[in-house]
Amino acid sequence: MLSYKEIGLVNSRDIFAKAMAGKYAIPAFNFNNLEQMQAIIQACVEMKSPVILQVSSGARKYANQTLLRYLAQGAVEYSKELGYGIPIVLHLDHGDSFELCQSCIEYGFSSVMIDGSHLPYDENVALTKKVVDYAHKHDVTVEGELGVLAGVEDEVSAEHHTYTEPKDVQDFVSKTGVDSLAISIGTSHGANKFKPEQCTRDANGVLVPPPLRFDILEACEKMIPGFPIVLHGSSSVPQDLVQIINNYGGKLVDTIGIPEEQLRKAATSAVCKINIDSDGRLAMTAGIRDIMTNKPAEFDPRKYLGPARDMLKTLYMHKVKNVLGSAFKA
Repeated sequence: MLSYKEIGLVNSRDIFAKAMAGKYAIPAFNFNNLEQMQAIIQACVEMKSPVILQVSSGARKYANQTLLRYLAQGAVEYSKELGYGIPIVLHLDHGDSFELCQSCIEYGFSSVMIDGSHLPYDENVALTKKVVDYAHKHDVTVEGELGVLAGVEDEVSAEHHTYTEPKDVQDFVSKTGVDSLAISIGTSHGANKFKPEQCTRDANGVLVPPPLRFDILEACEKMIPGFPIVLHGSSSVPQDLVQIINNYGGKLVDTIGIPEEQLRKAATSAVCKINIDSDGRLAMTAGIRDIMTNKPAEFDPRKYLGPARDMLKTLYMHKVKNVLGSAFKA
């Protein structure tokens, strides 16, 4: 077994406490490969922001669990080499079994999410507590979830929202011992977070999604005051990136994200971790399609992955500084 402390990672406990006190949110960016990791660390070092490197079950299968461990270790050393050793968490996103969470802990993850939100309440409690009991023996922090987010992203899929019931959160936190709680207030997975018929149109004809349920968030905060809350599915789906992709052969239709001003508002509450994945995928894809279209003779992967990485870095710097508020908080 490898302890995350041996490779210089941190768990989420202290950085969440600081985020809640400072009224900002920690960026939780998903990565699958070297270029994504480089972009995340470059952006967060330049912005002097703590960061959560998120790995889904699918990413772990794609990249290999051993390689991911060394990429995370490399991220710690890379941040120092860039001139500022930022706090870095390696987190399992949407773990669906005790065995997966256990394996990640043994491979050096400093935080895990156990997502039993699709299970009956009592089964969710039992599974989450089992993971918490094991994780806490190794000082690894655990995120649980109540409520279900709609949408599709990686291996997570649901047809409809099930909003979190505020009356359940205190009981869930007390019985499981989780360190943070993901709730459902209207965010959604993927780049098509809402159907057009769910939206209104502004004066320019642009689709405007329904607002987040801040009433549910506020009710949850009252039930578990001072407790770290997490938002999943919080990509804003920048339309300039969608346009680049479609201009260069893509076929993205009816893409709708979460407005950034709503995420800014959430980040000043008990929400201290905000997950962003789809926006990163869009940035990388836009950068690659641009090069492939405008330089069709190019076949060196570095020549299209490098610019895509740079586009991703720019996006993440914006998120850290202008949306989450975590710049200069490391």
